[in-house]
Amino acid sequence: MTTANPHHHHDAVAKRLKRAEGHLRSILQMMEEHRSCLDLAQQLHAVEKAISQAKKILIQDHIDHCLEDAVGELNDARRRTIDEFKEITKYL
Repeated sequence: MTTANPHHHHDAVAKRLKRAEGHLRSILQMMEEHRSCLDLAQQLHAVEKAISQAKKILIQDHIDHCLEDAVGELNDARRRTIDEFKEITKYL
């Protein structure tokens, strides 16, 4: 779904997904070459990490921009609560 105001970090998400895509291609090639399970596991780990990071960036970007738009202007106490919420999502 395309919107008129895209999120700021979609390029970073796409970059990580392309990295994962490249790792997946490498894994398939490595399997055809009968590479070791250790080599395959290392590449699978890299795919997982790239996808996980892409998801994290996407979620944080959504929270940073959509949450801000939804709540609007806040007093200092509520602002601290929102900022804390945004900060804790970095540990997802």
